[in-house]
Amino acid sequence: MFTGALTADLLLGDVHSLKGKRAVVRPIVAELRRRFAVAAAEVGDQDLHRRAQIGVATVAGDAGQVTDVLDACERLLAERPEVTLLSTHLIQL
Repeated sequence: MFTGALTADLLLGDVHSLKGKRAVVRPIVAELRRRFAVAAAEVGDQDLHRRAQIGVATVAGDAGQVTDVLDACERLLAERPEVTLLSTHLIQL
């Protein structure tokens, strides 16, 4: 069994409150969970309006599948027009 985790730092667009931030981040997390069957959550920068840190984790029987899923999650985050992907950190075990 192989596990992997991805942490992504995001810069949010026109957000001026934590309520506005939640309106942007929640659909992104829900889409990651739905499309890729991964565990996903906002894991950092909860008190900042324009920054978000999203964590994604997955488990698979093949190391290549873990890499493919996490790469697809990273592409989804990079393609979202309402956020800018600043950096990612990938861990595979």
